[in-house]
Amino acid sequence: MHKSSIDAFGKNLCHNKVLKDRLPSPIYEQWKEALAHEISLEPSVADAVAHVMKTWAIENGATHYSHWFQPMTGNTAEKHDAFLESNDNGVPITRFSGKALIKGEADGSSFPSGGLRATFEARGYTYWDITSPAFIRGHVLCIPSVFVSFNGEALDKKTPILRSMRALSKEATRVLHLLGDKNVKSVTPTLGQEQEYFLVDAELFKKRLDLKLTGRTLLGHAPAKGQDSEDHYFGSIPEKISAFMKDVNEACWELGIYSKVEHNEVAFNQFEIVPIYAPTHIAIDQNQLIMDILKKTAKKHGLECLLHEKPFAGINGSGKHNNWSLQTDTGLNLFDPSDEPGSNLRFLVFVVAVMATVDKYPTLLRMSASGAGNDHRLGANEAPPAIISIYLGSTLEDLLRSLANGVASITKTREVHSPLSNLKEMPKEFSDRNRTSPFAFTGSKFEFRMVGSSRSAATTNTILNAALADELALIASEIESSTKEDIRETIVDSLIVRFKKHERILFSGDGYSQAWVEEAARRGLPNIKSFNETIDSYLEPTTLAMFARQGVYSDKEVHARVEILHEQFYRAVLFEARSLSEILLKSVLPAALKDIHASSLVTTSRFANEKVSTLTALVDEAYDFVKTLMLLVDEGQRMDDIREKGKLFNDIVRPHMIKCREIADKIEGLMDDSLYPIPTYTDLLFSY
Repeated sequence: MHKSSIDAFGKNLCHNKVLKDRLPSPIYEQWKEALAHEISLEPSVADAVAHVMKTWAIENGATHYSHWFQPMTGNTAEKHDAFLESNDNGVPITRFSGKALIKGEADGSSFPSGGLRATFEARGYTYWDITSPAFIRGHVLCIPSVFVSFNGEALDKKTPILRSMRALSKEATRVLHLLGDKNVKSVTPTLGQEQEYFLVDAELFKKRLDLKLTGRTLLGHAPAKGQDSEDHYFGSIPEKISAFMKDVNEACWELGIYSKVEHNEVAFNQFEIVPIYAPTHIAIDQNQLIMDILKKTAKKHGLECLLHEKPFAGINGSGKHNNWSLQTDTGLNLFDPSDEPGSNLRFLVFVVAVMATVDKYPTLLRMSASGAGNDHRLGANEAPPAIISIYLGSTLEDLLRSLANGVASITKTREVHSPLSNLKEMPKEFSDRNRTSPFAFTGSKFEFRMVGSSRSAATTNTILNAALADELALIASEIESSTKEDIRETIVDSLIVRFKKHERILFSGDGYSQAWVEEAARRGLPNIKSFNETIDSYLEPTTLAMFARQGVYSDKEVHARVEILHEQFYRAVLFEARSLSEILLKSVLPAALKDIHASSLVTTSRFANEKVSTLTALVDEAYDFVKTLMLLVDEGQRMDDIREKGKLFNDIVRPHMIKCREIADKIEGLMDDSLYPIPTYTDLLFSY
């Protein structure tokens, strides 16, 4: 890294050092106290912090400020207010008060609310999340905030994640105290998100209506060279992409985001960026910024960044691998097995608690990681299957089974190995990596690989945190109510009961195989292919009760989210159906008719005659299918019940679109390249 990049790291982030260097010491100490204990700032402290932020922001080129929040669209939102005001004499001055820093107002009914806000009930409030530092984007000081209704219900994705982190910290600390770690005061879930994405030429992108409106190609004949060539993964990065990545890294570093890894992914034109770990809510803030940086930087390089989970059929899709761990305020990683995991009772308690959590809420987790786009990726022999299971690795599985079977000694030390004779022996990991597992232990963390690339991971981690907190609360209650003198015996008994009850969730084999599908069915594990089918898992009585116990969602907030998700699914498929119809009727079929006409003039050629005959039949068949597709869309739009709409669009419209595509792709395969009206897969995937 060039020294100038190091010097610029965090220059657009109003981090702790900025405040420490500029605030009076007593004010700074009050600020730190409020931050540490999540308490309200005194007005005088808020005013002082606001003044420092304003001065720092203006020095760094900002002219406006905004409460930056994450509504239930899954995107971010902001409203810019200028620092510049007029005084009583009409002279321009800069002003930014503590009140303006802490609280803002937005139209609560103009964002998706699922009924929490009626159209005429406009008031919603943004409140500064003081645990997430402000930053500058362009000319705006952005203040990470939560977004709530007039009555206090969460209208955003951040409020629930903060609630879930608080619940998990409380219950994890409670368990740790029972295990003897009395000095632990808090536990923070941490997150590292690997972000996959595609890059395509911007001019080609503009010629694809499907990419512009839906984020994925709705038709496209497979290129002659396929992904099975296996020559892209970790390959040499093209110069054009390398220049793009350099600018992305610099933008991330200036915001204090430790963009650590970049590389070619498996599919052509697919890449990945990996930041290092941060507290979950900050990691989610950073991921939203990374996606925005990728999109905006791509345009500067004549590229378009595709974040859809499956932009191209027959080619690997993109995920957002959710690397999740737990860190105590004393520096302990609760998922670190140490060199002797069999003696590490703390580690075993938390691993088995995760097993129970995932086994209890698989459909809810499938829902939390998905959306309409992820249905095209999951289970497609290149992503985690739609069946949720956990991979621990043979060492840890054997250890837990030995414990469950009453084996006296459960100590197992970490093995060492040396790949070359001249290298010092290195500790061997306790588990291999199983890339087909959706929820894998990968050494001091769990990697949830199911999360879709375009989605905010806030809901996923809210549910993980809340459900684990609930399980830890049960474990703590069992230990506290035990009459046994030896607390270790009580803890081990609790582990054994949970392991035996939830062992079915463990799977170490090939998650892509048909054998696993059949085995999972025998175990009673759900295999849900459609996001639409998972949405109402939010409303299961056990789920609502869990959220209520942990104070993460009210019933009203859950019902609102369910309505929003049903609407989002229906609209996603609706827009795809409309786009496919328009492309076929206005571009592909008219172009095919021109090709038919040109070929029909060559009457002496058997090739031309056969082409005309085949292409004519395909055009007529495609036309019939498109007309039916349009009728289905009209039928769905006339329905009042959002669930019935979703069922129609999932069960009937989607399969019909696949048939339309099959015919369209055959048409493309026969047409003269010079007459085909839109960029092909070969154009899009091999343009640089």
